[in-house]
Amino acid sequence: MATDDRLHSDLPIPPGDYLAEVLRERHFSQIELARRIGRPAQAINEIIKGQKSITPATAIQLERALGVPAHIWTGLENRFQLIKARQDEERSLDKDIPLLKEIPYKELEALGRVRETRDRRERVRETHVFYGVSSLANLPNVEAYSAYFRCGKGRHASPYSLAAWLKCAEDLAARTEVEAFNKGRLRRSLGAIRSLTTKAPETFAPELERLLASCGVVLVLQPHFTGTYAQGAVFWLGRDKAVLALSIRGRWADIVWFSLFHELGHILLHKRGTYIDDGGISPGSVRAEEEADRFAANTLIGAARLLELVRGGDLGEKALRAFAKEQGIDVGIVIGRLQHEGRLPNNTELNRLRTRIEWESSSPIPRR
Repeated sequence: MATDDRLHSDLPIPPGDYLAEVLRERHFSQIELARRIGRPAQAINEIIKGQKSITPATAIQLERALGVPAHIWTGLENRFQLIKARQDEERSLDKDIPLLKEIPYKELEALGRVRETRDRRERVRETHVFYGVSSLANLPNVEAYSAYFRCGKGRHASPYSLAAWLKCAEDLAARTEVEAFNKGRLRRSLGAIRSLTTKAPETFAPELERLLASCGVVLVLQPHFTGTYAQGAVFWLGRDKAVLALSIRGRWADIVWFSLFHELGHILLHKRGTYIDDGGISPGSVRAEEEADRFAANTLIGAARLLELVRGGDLGEKALRAFAKEQGIDVGIVIGRLQHEGRLPNNTELNRLRTRIEWESSSPIPRR
């Protein structure tokens, strides 16, 4: 009675095939076996056809009637069911393959979040583990990301990319210890945070992380993912930890700082939730986005003082540098603000005073 090959076969061979072989060796009919174990003949026929499983109780009955140990029957049954489940899984993986084009797989590879592979089924498996789902089709039902799948045709960002970007930020933030969130301390720290705009990234990044951590805010700096269009985001882990994630899409330092203060505005002004600054319609209200924009603009440069500068009529390099020094901010922020308001052309010679930030390939800390 050859059982080893059947136990290790990759084919879904039903245990009933082996049972039929044993019956032939014993010169038993199905009816005779049914009489010996006290089961209906139809049940034996269904086991042989692979339509009915061999339960532990049935395995013991077969052991007594045929002399084949019960663990052989349960082993064959378990192997059969496992191989069928694997085949079902392969078919389910194939259903998710079309969605791979929505996944920023290369970015996730670069961060070490998924394994490098060219096999599409393996990529699907890797994304299942990364997102924590059994199918990519289930991702829209995950509460943390469901809002981005309901935003409709007006949203140009990929919800799968946004979910991946947020998941990376969430996982990093979960491992980062900060003080309990303190809104008052965060408000009092705004001036110190603003003063960092004059520093180089390798200086301001760790100091900014430290300042925000003391207020209960985790700062997550991570590269932009294809298809997200995300400048920044805010969400909460529990009641005492706010997460502020920033990318450097666009690479202009003044835009990065505006995004930072925009997200701080959400933390300080609005109810707890998830807000993404991606140039589209945020899950937060339009009013909340407008309020966060005003908060960022006024915190960086007071509207009244900027108006005085404009009315003075001198928007040359010397005047702008002097104004930025008086305000204690980077001159690129002043120029970016004036360009945004249409008071300076975007292609002005002064654009050279705006700085760009790039990511170090080996470090999450940006540099000029």
